[in-house]
Amino acid sequence: MLKITRTRRLDARIPTASMADIAFLLIIFFMVTTVHDVDRTSVAIPLSQKRSDTQKGAAYVVVYKDPESGEVLYKFSEGTQMSRLVGSPQDLFLEASQITHRDPQKQFVIKADATVRYAVIDEVLDNLRKAGVENLLLLTQQKSQEAGG
Repeated sequence: MLKITRTRRLDARIPTASMADIAFLLIIFFMVTTVHDVDRTSVAIPLSQKRSDTQKGAAYVVVYKDPESGEVLYKFSEGTQMSRLVGSPQDLFLEASQITHRDPQKQFVIKADATVRYAVIDEVLDNLRKAGVENLLLLTQQKSQEAGG
C-alpha cells in the first residue's frame, strides 16, 4: 500500500527587506520637491492686469491689518525663513539695509493688504528706498480675462 504524504502549505509572505529603502527614497523625494512658503499671512491682495514672477529667495515685507484690533502690523522675511513680526517701517529699514549691504541686487516683495491705507505703504516704500532697495515688486493677484474682451 502506497502511503500518501501530505505536503505542507507555505504561508504567503511579502518580502519586506527593501521597504526601508523605498521609505527613505520617498522621504528624500518629498523633501526635495516640497516648496516652503516664507509667509502664510492671509491678506486681500490687490488686483492688477500684469504680473511678474519673483526670484527664489526674495525678501518679503508684509503689511496688513490685525483682524481683531485693526492695527497695522509689519512682517519681514529674508527669503529663507518664515516671516516674523517687526515693530514699524523704521525696523523694516534696518532689516532691509542689512540685506542690501550684503546683496545690493536682492529682490524685495511687498505683500500688502488691499485695506491698508496707501500712506502706510508709501512710508514702507520710502524706508526701503532709503535702505538701498533697488529691485522691488508689489505682490498682486492677476485679473481674469473676460471672454470676448
